[in-house]
Amino acid sequence: MSLKPRSPHRVELALLVLLSTLWGASYTFIRVGVETIPPLTLIAARTAIAATALLAVLRWRGTPLPTSPTLWRRFFVQACLNSVVPFTLIAWAEQRVGAGVATLLNASAPIFVFVLTRMLHSGPATPRQLFGVACGMAGTLLIVGIQAFASVNGQVVAELAIVAATLCYAGAAVFGRTFERLDPMLPAAGSLLAGAVVLAPLSLIVDRPWTLAVSPRSMLALLCLALFSTALALTLYFRLIRTLGTVGATAQAYLRVPIGVAIGTAFLDEPIGWPTLGGVVLVMIGVAAMARKSGANESAPNRADEFAPSRAMEIAPTCANEIAPTRGDSRRSRPFPSAGP
Repeated sequence: MSLKPRSPHRVELALLVLLSTLWGASYTFIRVGVETIPPLTLIAARTAIAATALLAVLRWRGTPLPTSPTLWRRFFVQACLNSVVPFTLIAWAEQRVGAGVATLLNASAPIFVFVLTRMLHSGPATPRQLFGVACGMAGTLLIVGIQAFASVNGQVVAELAIVAATLCYAGAAVFGRTFERLDPMLPAAGSLLAGAVVLAPLSLIVDRPWTLAVSPRSMLALLCLALFSTALALTLYFRLIRTLGTVGATAQAYLRVPIGVAIGTAFLDEPIGWPTLGGVVLVMIGVAAMARKSGANESAPNRADEFAPSRAMEIAPTCANEIAPTRGDSRRSRPFPSAGP
């Protein structure tokens, strides 16, 4: 009886690690991509390729896109908050800062989501949640704080751009509540498609991509970024929202820090030392505290615990033309968190 709930939770935590790896690698993919591809064109291609992949998944599942003009207007707003602006800012910034700096600054995303979640639902944080947040932030600072802040001078604008991107992700989490009754893959695909519609004309006008001499290395990085770190990662992410909860799913931002630093060390020759190894331990403790399944006496007032796995382990498709409540889910206002880097 006690073994039954543990197995699926281990599966979700394994998917959390996989998601963290995909998003941790994205900083290296971006850094390599912008070597010969301008940031605007890189992100336009990223969103277009990822949107095409997700549309193929939706078609395979037999889930049609919505036809409501209101929903599509919301998709465009979500695209600006969750892909167009933050993706472009991070790509532009990584022309000037290393992947480690981008990893550190972007790791504050779950803190913003955590604070906004508490504000929206007026529920006090549990000691375990606060402990997880503290450990996660301490670990990220210990991992790349020394190396990153040693090179702050002359790169402040780029670093502020990454902070602005993180704030956009938090804003997307708030605005995304309007999609809470939709199959989560619909706003993922719809917002990426809307983002591609916004970015593609800008890329054609500003960068004239047909004139670029793109290296095979940058092209491979772009394909990996779009297919694995965007399309596949979003699919995993929106599943984890349903199973681990809002802040539990965004805990991957802590775990992707050591992974992102390790990938940067292996492929971009970024240094790694004992402080980094100590930070990894703190990050793992923080992730375990934030994503661990809650006990019966630990639920937050007036709503289900953010970290408890949902009853629905799979995403149930919804009707394309109406926003119907998800089967088996009676919670009224679960936030729709931002995606990753």
